[in-house]
Amino acid sequence: MSNFETAFSNQLMSPDILVYLPQRPPFVMISNLLSADGTTTRSTFDITEDNILVSNGLLTEPGLIENMAQTAGAGTGYHAKEKGQPTPLGYIAMLKNVQIISLPKVNETITTEVTFEQAVLNFHQVKGKVMLGEKEIASCEFKIFVSTNPAA
Repeated sequence: MSNFETAFSNQLMSPDILVYLPQRPPFVMISNLLSADGTTTRSTFDITEDNILVSNGLLTEPGLIENMAQTAGAGTGYHAKEKGQPTPLGYIAMLKNVQIISLPKVNETITTEVTFEQAVLNFHQVKGKVMLGEKEIASCEFKIFVSTNPAA
């Protein structure tokens, strides 16, 4: 287990990740929410053969990007639940500086960290990175539009 994973090896949040996400199977791209402190959110994702974004035994590029976006969304959902509010919907509005270094394999677990840079109106600017052990395998910057209409 990497230092990154060891620091957050205890799952801090609900074991039911769906509490914090508007997405539903088969389009859930995180397994556990490790931490969400208002600035940085961390998650893990166990890659399975039956995942909708797995092809030829690998999680595809869109899967990595969606994993980063859902990590951001889970952090937002966690804070909404803390305040007794419903989980908000979020939409990727822009991707920038996308780097996919390698694709993780089925049965591997990735750890994702998303840092919120700033919010302007309903747009959140975030940076994400995906780790496989000690190795960074993907990163990007993106803007997410957070809807004022909550998820059903």
